[in-house]
Amino acid sequence: MEYKDYYKIMGVAKTATQEEIKKAYRKLAVKYHPDKNPGDKKTEEKFKEINEAHDVLEDPEKRKKYDELGENWKYYQEQGARPGSGQRAGRGRQQQGFGGDFGGDESQFSDFFESIFGHGASGFSNSRQRSNRPMKGEDMNAEATISLNEAFHGTTRHLELSDHKLNIKMKPGTADGQVLRLKGKGGTGANGGSAGDIFITIHVATDNQFERKGNDLHFECPLDVYTAILGGKLPVNTIDKTLNINIPAGTNSNKIFRLKGTGMPLYEDATQRGDSYVKVVINVPQQLTEEEKELFTQLANLKHPHHA
Repeated sequence: MEYKDYYKIMGVAKTATQEEIKKAYRKLAVKYHPDKNPGDKKTEEKFKEINEAHDVLEDPEKRKKYDELGENWKYYQEQGARPGSGQRAGRGRQQQGFGGDFGGDESQFSDFFESIFGHGASGFSNSRQRSNRPMKGEDMNAEATISLNEAFHGTTRHLELSDHKLNIKMKPGTADGQVLRLKGKGGTGANGGSAGDIFITIHVATDNQFERKGNDLHFECPLDVYTAILGGKLPVNTIDKTLNINIPAGTNSNKIFRLKGTGMPLYEDATQRGDSYVKVVINVPQQLTEEEKELFTQLANLKHPHHA
């Protein structure tokens, strides 16, 4: 059995630091990666050698053992000894090779490696052991779209996802982009593992009247010119009721009024609500009778007598 000089394979000195070994490994792994050299068996074997050397030299315990036994390798070989046979060291870690890995196949390691460290010492999990581990089931994703009114009151959606038939209840105050998690409703786990989850992303459709900002609602309401000038009551339709608000005399167009506690319910506490902000927009009358024109003319003359 041929002695493998891991330092030579890695192109580093025996005194190389861990950082130097890491740097050399990355450079070699990129150069000899099978994805860059498809179908090249020689390069593939070189890549395996590099990973084997790195697995030993980057582990302080393995490196120490390799250095100690390496100098006396011929002696051990002549005696027919297998200094590491039967040992099961390792750190339970899967060694990956800069975008590639051994996939847990211990046969990827040479007889020389196993002669020193013993079968299974690579730190890889045996494929059978891995297959018996509890595995969580697959998580699933779905989407649902609701109206703003449904987000206000709360609603239910019936969804069919794979073999799952679900009735999803959405609380008042549900927000656009909110993700609901249904724990344990996803794919079935393996070997006693827990079931996966279902994650449902909620989309709240754009509303023609209300613009939602957090828990507040913004909207516009027409205001006739007479009430804007003289003041008075203005009926305003919020998302769930009609309110009469006081309009001061001389109100300008685009003035915003805050209606406290008439916005969206809070998701955490539906008894609490955001606010509504209504912007009044003055509507100028387009079709006036002759009498109305005469009255407006009289008003204009009173305001600007020099125009008469």
